[in-house]
Amino acid sequence: MKKYEIMFIVKPDLEETSIASVANSMKDLLTNYKANIIEEKAMGQRELAYEINKYRTGYYFLFVIESEKDDAIKEFDRVALINENIIRHIVINVNER
Repeated sequence: MKKYEIMFIVKPDLEETSIASVANSMKDLLTNYKANIIEEKAMGQRELAYEINKYRTGYYFLFVIESEKDDAIKEFDRVALINENIIRHIVINVNER
């Protein structure tokens, strides 16, 4: 199984329920593609290193997952690029470090 770390940043101007909803929808997307979520952290609102789309802060989330195929990662990447509430995301293959 391949192990991945996924971090994404949600826009800060959403309500708390909307922020949680975005995180849960991304989590559900991964589990629907048969990825095992080993660890998930809601890291809270943090200041960005640089301004992104006029935002200076964002809500950070970290998922550590295992998946046999990379279908889950490809779909996560596709949806994160489309989702207007996610301002930045990154996927790291831990096995290739």
